[in-house]
Amino acid sequence: MASHRKQITVVVLMIACSVMSYFDRTIMSIAGPKIMKEFDLSATQMGSVYSAFILSYAIMMIPGGQVADRLGPRLTLLLMNLSAALFTGLTALGGRPGLGSIVGVLPALIAIRLGLGVGTAPLYPACARMSAHWIPIPHQGAVQGLIIAGASLGGAVSPMLFSWLISLYRWRMSFFIAAVATAGLAVLWFWSVRDYPAGVQVNSPIQEGAPTAWRRLFANRSLMLLTLAYFALNYFEYIFFYWIYYYFGEVRQVGFTRSATYTTIIFLTMGIMMPLGGWISDCLTRSYGAKFGRRVVPMVGLSLGGMLLYAGTILPGTAAAVISLSLATGFASWCEGPFWACAIEVADKQVGAACGILNTGGNAGGFLAPVITPYIAARAGWSWGLYSGSLMAIVGVIACYFVDPTGNGNAPKQR
Repeated sequence: MASHRKQITVVVLMIACSVMSYFDRTIMSIAGPKIMKEFDLSATQMGSVYSAFILSYAIMMIPGGQVADRLGPRLTLLLMNLSAALFTGLTALGGRPGLGSIVGVLPALIAIRLGLGVGTAPLYPACARMSAHWIPIPHQGAVQGLIIAGASLGGAVSPMLFSWLISLYRWRMSFFIAAVATAGLAVLWFWSVRDYPAGVQVNSPIQEGAPTAWRRLFANRSLMLLTLAYFALNYFEYIFFYWIYYYFGEVRQVGFTRSATYTTIIFLTMGIMMPLGGWISDCLTRSYGAKFGRRVVPMVGLSLGGMLLYAGTILPGTAAAVISLSLATGFASWCEGPFWACAIEVADKQVGAACGILNTGGNAGGFLAPVITPYIAARAGWSWGLYSGSLMAIVGVIACYFVDPTGNGNAPKQR
């Protein structure tokens, strides 16, 4: 019973880290319209600020996974949260007066977001490593779905909560408040958890970490296909993370108060449906095997997500569009639990590194979406900017079809 309670504590705190991380990274898009007006930045320039985080986050994902394998997830997540607190606080100094007065507002904000991405990179590889230590394989899909659902909850909370903070304290002080909350979570995490359950005899994480078998990981066909599918999924999702608030407010012209409400509805839908995908995948895997259970849920989810995204852009009524776009993100989010569970299952002992590869591919897609979406929109309209997400969903379905979580046809394991 005590062990079960400790598992719940570990999972809840990993979810909290996921929530706080996505709150910190998405609040820039909430402050974005005010920052754009205050410093005369274009949508394309602001897209570069958004993508700066994703660029460094993606580049450092594989090293971040290796750090989690070497230092252990407990220490890694402490350092991650403290780093996120630092750069979230520094965001308040990116304008004028502040760093923007010295190097320019755009370079200052880009540099700060790059730093935030570097510090945040080990988050999900470290969570996957911690989950591998504490959670049995048959339940990994549901647990991974819950952890990644924290991202949706953070994205759902940020529009209304951060808009409210801005209305009370303006955008600079609001970033400082977010930084203090993140630092508090870092302390709570480190105080509350350990790397392994009680009674498990291990060496220190630094001593036990073996050299990463990079050649074997990159030769794993299923891991590479899974990474391609995750690239497509993240492209799809990051359109919503960074541009759906702007889309409702400026393109559909509902105003930013209603836009915050609609954005919250979309991310709450994603957060509710995401664990469901992991749970369904676990059930199907137990009944029909991993090759069926880990593939069919993402394929169905991406297919429905792509179709509903297209429908949401052509529906004239705002309410119908919100429903369609909410379900689009919800069904697409079914992929998260199965994808991460599958990566853990094919990783052998290099869970952090394998999940780092997975998330690097995912965030490459996430890096492109905030930049390509307004680029397409400026030339062909915002509907076509969103259609690109539907096309990416098709790519993800095709990649999922050829994934084999059982390891058949992959590179042989080292002995």
